[in-house]
Amino acid sequence: MKFASSRLDPVKPSASAWVSQAAKEAKTRGEDVIDLGLGEPDFDTPAHIVEAAHQAALRGETRYPPTNGTLEMRQAVVDKLARENALSYGVDEVIVSNGAKQVLFNAMMATLEDGDEVLMCAPYFGQYKDIVLILGGKAVALECPAENGFRLTPEQLDAAITPKTRWIMLNLPSNPAGAVYSDEDLRDLGKVLEQHPNVLILSDEIYEHILFDGRTFLSFAAANPALKDRTLTVNGVSKAYAMTGWRIGYGAGPKPLIAAMTKVQSQICSGACSIAQAAAAAALNGPQDDVRRFCAAFEERRNLVVERIAQIEGLTLDPPGGAFYGLIGCAALIGAETADGDRLRDDAEVTAYILKDAGIAAVPGSAYELSPFFRISTAASMNVLGQAMDRIATSVAKLKMKDLII
Repeated sequence: MKFASSRLDPVKPSASAWVSQAAKEAKTRGEDVIDLGLGEPDFDTPAHIVEAAHQAALRGETRYPPTNGTLEMRQAVVDKLARENALSYGVDEVIVSNGAKQVLFNAMMATLEDGDEVLMCAPYFGQYKDIVLILGGKAVALECPAENGFRLTPEQLDAAITPKTRWIMLNLPSNPAGAVYSDEDLRDLGKVLEQHPNVLILSDEIYEHILFDGRTFLSFAAANPALKDRTLTVNGVSKAYAMTGWRIGYGAGPKPLIAAMTKVQSQICSGACSIAQAAAAAALNGPQDDVRRFCAAFEERRNLVVERIAQIEGLTLDPPGGAFYGLIGCAALIGAETADGDRLRDDAEVTAYILKDAGIAAVPGSAYELSPFFRISTAASMNVLGQAMDRIATSVAKLKMKDLII
């Protein structure tokens, strides 16, 4: 008997979650594994946020919340977007969901017809594609190579748009590459989209506060005011505030779109946890010192990884401009031979080798539609990252390369 719908056939489990689970299983077998597969800050949620949740529970805020989010949380989002992003929204133009991923799902389910195309910049967060596929859409990958900073060009975008294009999905800065667009880059993309009035824009800004080298953030809708009425800005508290387990994301966009997304959410889960929303509101409204402290730590960790990878012959890594990942180029390792006589045929086999030999869990670039690379999370501590770099260096040095031995 078949239990799963055919809609699930093209959908694969989250690569980062699968790698992390494999690492956990290896640890239960007594193996010494460092898990750099899952993108999760290693900091505790700031105390004032936890206390806000505690107080909400004591006040009895434990009943069903509104489907689109509590008024307190939606107002916190409105205030945040006005204060930090120069974007004006009403509370009826905001939805609060169980993580930013559900905002993405709501948006696609509310808008896609079978065969509608969704453009995405490869490498991209793997669930972008899977959400589109499960809802009957067509995911169109636009390859954004390392030599272009993993960024989409206006020319690529213009050439890719067809009468079936429904959405373009942007991630600013991006997972897995940490790509950052300049203000001019965003406006140039906007000029293309102004010529295509039927295309909706989804700007995933979940890593907004994790920018390096003195960069400042500009929201896509703020860069392109003429496109605000067809842009969905997606964000959340997971990454910037170390609140991954609280599961609160939000979206802001045109009122009709938010209403359609709310209808979807009403049939899936209703409102997000009321206590978690109280905590998220406190995160947005409260002091931001911890956000800046976290970012400084992430930049220090990025610098360590970039410096160490540069010392490993056969691997490459340009400094990511934001987020907390390293998308490491491993083209020189393809075709290399292990001490056991096995050849590494692709980046999936490279990551399998690193897991087996070095005890490092990483995600192959093929999971993000760009090879040959592998992604590590740089959200771990300096000590853990230093150990990981030592192990990777030792394992790569064991390989017999195609043209030389290192």
